[in-house]
Amino acid sequence: MLEIGSIVGGKYKVLNIIGQGGMSTVYLAMNERANKQWAIKEVRKDAVTNYRVVRQSLITETDLLKELSHPYLPSIVDVIDEDGRFLIVMDYIEGNTLEKALRLLGPQPQEYVIEWGIQLCDVLGYLHTRRPPIIYRDLKPGNIMLRPNGTITLIDFGTAREYKEANTGDTSYLGTRGYAAPEQFGGMGQTDARTDIYCLGTTLYHLVTGHNPGEPPFELYPIRYWNPQLSPGLEYIIAKCVQNNPDDRYSSCAEVMYDLQNYKELDRGYKKTAKISIALFVAVVVLFITFLSSAVSFKVKANTIQKENYKHFITEAASAPDDLTAVDMYTKAILMEPQNKQAYLDLLNNYILVDENLTKEEDSQLRAIMITPTSDGTVEESLAKNKEAYAEIAYRIGVAYFYCYEGEGNKPMSSKWFTIAAESGKLPEGQQQRAERLGKIAGYYATMDNIGKDGSSIISAREFWDDLVAVAYGDIAAVDNETTALIIYKEVAVQIYNRAGKFLKAGVTYDEINNEINYILKNIDQIVNNYELTDRTRDLVNANQRQFAQAKTALDTAAGK
Repeated sequence: MLEIGSIVGGKYKVLNIIGQGGMSTVYLAMNERANKQWAIKEVRKDAVTNYRVVRQSLITETDLLKELSHPYLPSIVDVIDEDGRFLIVMDYIEGNTLEKALRLLGPQPQEYVIEWGIQLCDVLGYLHTRRPPIIYRDLKPGNIMLRPNGTITLIDFGTAREYKEANTGDTSYLGTRGYAAPEQFGGMGQTDARTDIYCLGTTLYHLVTGHNPGEPPFELYPIRYWNPQLSPGLEYIIAKCVQNNPDDRYSSCAEVMYDLQNYKELDRGYKKTAKISIALFVAVVVLFITFLSSAVSFKVKANTIQKENYKHFITEAASAPDDLTAVDMYTKAILMEPQNKQAYLDLLNNYILVDENLTKEEDSQLRAIMITPTSDGTVEESLAKNKEAYAEIAYRIGVAYFYCYEGEGNKPMSSKWFTIAAESGKLPEGQQQRAERLGKIAGYYATMDNIGKDGSSIISAREFWDDLVAVAYGDIAAVDNETTALIIYKEVAVQIYNRAGKFLKAGVTYDEINNEINYILKNIDQIVNNYELTDRTRDLVNANQRQFAQAKTALDTAAGK
C-alpha cells in the first residue's frame, strides 16, 4: 500500500485512503505545485490472483478514457506502472455511489431517478457515437458516482469495449449478473448500444424500487408491483429497456432520453389531456394561418401562435432577459426547422461563444439539442439532410470545441465535427482546408507532450508546426469572421509560448517562427483597421497582442537570444 504522506510519481502527495475493495485501494492525493486534488487507484500484484488479466483490464480502461471528454466521465491524467503495482491518477470525484445511496436510504425518489436516467442517456449516447462506438457493458448503481451538485459521473471502464461490426458475438461474459443483458453471456450475440440500454433499464429499476435485480426473486416485475404510486410512463420505459430481445428495446439512448423527458405523456391519465391539448393546438394553428392570410402585419401575441413563427423565436432569443430563455427560444426555432442553419449559428455566436468559452453546461445543452428526436430521427440527422448547412454548423461547432471548451479548448471533442465538415466537400475552400488541418491537429495533442522520449515524436512536432501555420494562413477574417480569426491566432501564440523550444528542437527555425509571429500581427492590424470592432473583438485583439509579445519572449529565450 502507498504510505500516507509519500510522494508518488514525483509530484502527487498521498493524503489518505478514500476507498478500498478486494483488489484495489483508492487514495486522495494532492499535486501541491498545481494545488489540485486527484484520486489515485492502486492495484498491487500481490493483492490479486489474476494480476495479468486485471492489469490488462486497467490498461483498457485508461486507454479508453484518455480519448474521451464528457462532463459525466472522469479524466485520466497519469498512469504509473512500476514495482509490481499499477497506479491510475484521475479526477477526484467528490460524492458517493448510487449503490451507497440505495444501501443507506432505500428506493430513490422517482424525480431524482428520472433526472439521473437522462444524464446517463447523455453520457451513454456520447460513448455510442464515438468512432468506433464504445459499449460500457457494466452499468449499475455501484459504478455511478453522485456529485454534491446532483450530477452523475460514470466510473470503472474495465469492461468497456469498442463495437466491432464484423463480430457475431462476444468471446466472454463481462458485466454484473442481474444488471447484464442476455447477450452479455458469452456466445449469445455481440453486445452493442442496446446492451447498455438494457443495463440502464435494470439500473433505473433498482434505483426506483430498491430491489436489486441480481438478488431474489431474480425477476424484473413491473415497477408498480412494488410501488403503485410510481409513474406508468416510467414503468413503460423501464419495461421496454429490459426486453430480452434487443430488437424489442429502444434502439438508441436518444429515444430513451426523449421518453424520460416526457414520461408524463406516457401516463394513461395524461393521454386524455394530451388529446384535448393537441386539438386546441391545431385549432390555434389554423386560426393563426387565417390571420396571416388576411393581414400580414397583424401582430399575434398569443404564446401558442408565436411558437409557429421561426423568425419570432430567433428575434426573441436575441433580446431574451437571460441565457436560459435565449437557449429555449433558439431550441424551439431549431425544432421547428431543423434544416435551417440560422438558429444554430445564432445560438453559437450570440450565446455559446459570446465569451469565447464553451462551458460543460453549454456543451450538455448543445448535445441535448442535437439528439432531440424529430420526424427524421434526431435534430442532427435532420440537419444532415441539408448538406451545406450541416457542413457549416459542424465546422463552427468544431472550432468551438477546439479553441473554446472550458476556456482552453478540447481537441478530441472537436475531431468528430471537423471530420464531418471536411468530408462534406461543401465548405468554401479556406474553411475546407482549415477543417482538414484542424482535424489532423486534434490528433497530435495526445502525443505532443511526449516529445523527446523517442525519435518519432520529434517528427510530429515538425508536422504539428506546419499544420498550425497552415490553419492560420490567409484572410480568415474575410472567409470566416474576425472573431474566428482572432481565436485561431490566439492558439498560435499559446503554442509558440508553450512549445517554442520543442519546435526548435524539431527543426523549425527561429526565423520561421518569428516570421509567423510578424505575419499574424500584421493580420491583426488589418482587422483593427478594416473592421468595426465591438468590445468583444477589441478585447480579443488586446489579448492577442499581449500573448504574441509573450510568445516572442519565449522564442527568444528558447533560442538563446
